[in-house]
Amino acid sequence: MDPASAPNIFLNSYQGTPRGRDYELWREETCRRFCSLDILPSDSDIIDCNIQISLLGGLALAVPTGTSALFARTPAVLGDGCDDLVLVTATAGRVQVVQEGTPIELATKQMCLADMSVLGTVGQTGTAQFKTIRIPRAALLSLHPQAEDRLDRVIGEEPALRETIMRYHALAAELAPQLDVVGQQLMAQHMIDLIGLLLGAQGDRAELARGRGQAAARLDLMRADVMANLAQADLSLAALAPKYGLSTRQAQRLFEQTETSFTEFLREQRLLLARRLLLDPRNRRRKISDIAHSAGFSDVSYFNREFRRRFGMRPTDLRHD
Repeated sequence: MDPASAPNIFLNSYQGTPRGRDYELWREETCRRFCSLDILPSDSDIIDCNIQISLLGGLALAVPTGTSALFARTPAVLGDGCDDLVLVTATAGRVQVVQEGTPIELATKQMCLADMSVLGTVGQTGTAQFKTIRIPRAALLSLHPQAEDRLDRVIGEEPALRETIMRYHALAAELAPQLDVVGQQLMAQHMIDLIGLLLGAQGDRAELARGRGQAAARLDLMRADVMANLAQADLSLAALAPKYGLSTRQAQRLFEQTETSFTEFLREQRLLLARRLLLDPRNRRRKISDIAHSAGFSDVSYFNREFRRRFGMRPTDLRHD
């Protein structure tokens, strides 16, 4: 992967037996060449595997789905020299990761760090599902030089930090195609910071990771929550902050570091949503009050005042009846 390349999301799938021309082509191009893995059946003699891989600033965020796939670093692929580290997160059921013959069983939301320089497998079935973050070893070790000491075991004693990583994984995979190269690199660094903290980074490195990656990730996630819930009239920072292990005041300080407040950010996004709704020809017959409520404004008079202050016109002025 080239960290400076444009963001990409790759989708691939295979359903069938692990033999024949189609399988050989898929194994060579997708599995070995792109993923540095062999993929075999896990629950029967059939492979049923769908993979979404988002490339983000040197990281690979993978979300495999399907009912039968065993992802393996076999002797046939170890010769590629890949020594990346992989954070594996169980998202459903009980997922078994094996490293050099040592099994690690993950319950839902548990995590472990796997090493691609050794023989290993992680299996997926109809009930056991997982997702991964593949990280260049040097990038993680620069933040947490003892990260390799946490291999081959369940990690992550802080539920709030685990939850932040899982949510940030989903957000990063979604945003990757929309980011420029600098945005990719920043988001990738924030992810590495979070993983370093999960593994137990200490001292100055931990302080750096908290002030840089953890703070930025929490702010990104809170903003994403706001954007997804603009129509919720009672949306508040007091309700949002605990989801990320923060007090209301701590969360407010994160917003203030970007020279805005939560209230200002929420109002701005609601006004922009209302403007988009008013400009949409499909909404030309909708009442202004209905559009105001759809954007989260419970008081129509307040909406009218704020809209005029922000855009220099009344909401009705955008109508072209």
